[in-house]
Amino acid sequence: MNAAAGAPVRIAPAVRSHRLAETLARFRGLAIAAVILIVFGATSIKNPSFAHSTSIQEILTGAALFILLAVGETVVIVTRNVDLSVGSTLGLSAFEVGQLYTHHPHTSVAVALLVGIAIGAACGAVIGLITTVARVPSLVVTLAALYIIRGYVNVIGSGIQIEPSSVPTSFQSIGYSSILGVPWLFVIVIAVALVAAYGMRTFRAGRELYAIGSNPEAAALAGIPVARRVFGAFVISGALAGLGGALFLAEYATVDATGGSGYELLVVAAVVVGGVAIFGGSGNVIGAALGAILLQVINQSLVAVRVSPFWDSAIAGALLLAAIAFDRLLSTRATRAMRAKGGATYVE
Repeated sequence: MNAAAGAPVRIAPAVRSHRLAETLARFRGLAIAAVILIVFGATSIKNPSFAHSTSIQEILTGAALFILLAVGETVVIVTRNVDLSVGSTLGLSAFEVGQLYTHHPHTSVAVALLVGIAIGAACGAVIGLITTVARVPSLVVTLAALYIIRGYVNVIGSGIQIEPSSVPTSFQSIGYSSILGVPWLFVIVIAVALVAAYGMRTFRAGRELYAIGSNPEAAALAGIPVARRVFGAFVISGALAGLGGALFLAEYATVDATGGSGYELLVVAAVVVGGVAIFGGSGNVIGAALGAILLQVINQSLVAVRVSPFWDSAIAGALLLAAIAFDRLLSTRATRAMRAKGGATYVE
């Protein structure tokens, strides 16, 4: 008896597996948000002061820079590349903007932010050229850039520290002022994330990034300018890291040659935990932003319950490993389902 005769149909296991994988991927952002609330609630029960508005503002401010870097990292990772230089680029930008204010104290806030963006975009452009023209794997290029940029900052910043007195109050206010209780720094970063999310979802260039990450060879055969899009992704990542450097200076009002050290691994962890596939082709900046917030909430929770902050890195690593394993599981199930489509989808 067949379906046309009115008999009940049973979906094949492969198709059910694929639908389950799609459902899990679709609601991953909600799952991360739920985990954030659970961790926040559990910590608040243990330490009621954790739920105070001041604590929430600290969480949002602390997560802001990581969200900004995660947005740029997402743009790169969806193309099946990675940018490990974001922390060093942030440090270079922060130090140079600080030097700008030291020697030119009357520089406007807008100019300072643009200088930071330009420095980061220049770093991203160099990385993008080497990756696309010389065809050196991005992992190698950005790892080398991490050390080169950090080494340069150490040379020019040896024994130098930008003091708060050198940074105008108008610029520092970006880092500590708020609107309706929400830090301005967080508002700026979320605005950037929303614009990026809209662009990647709506514009052709944004959608092409996903096509490149899914299958670079097929994307090239379809007429997508792969090299140009990947180059642009690195420029965007660098520019946002440069903006992050300027905002880093605004938040802390001081910086030395170590600014931004170690940020890159936390950013990659936030992006992957947020649902961006490390193998490229899927994910979005909103999920990456939630991943950054989750890591920050965990960090602050450990402090609130008086657990050694060294566990923060261990937890971030564990979440990164779990996220990659989860993405691999979804990918494997989707592949099996596609292969099964050639066989019987429905059975009696």
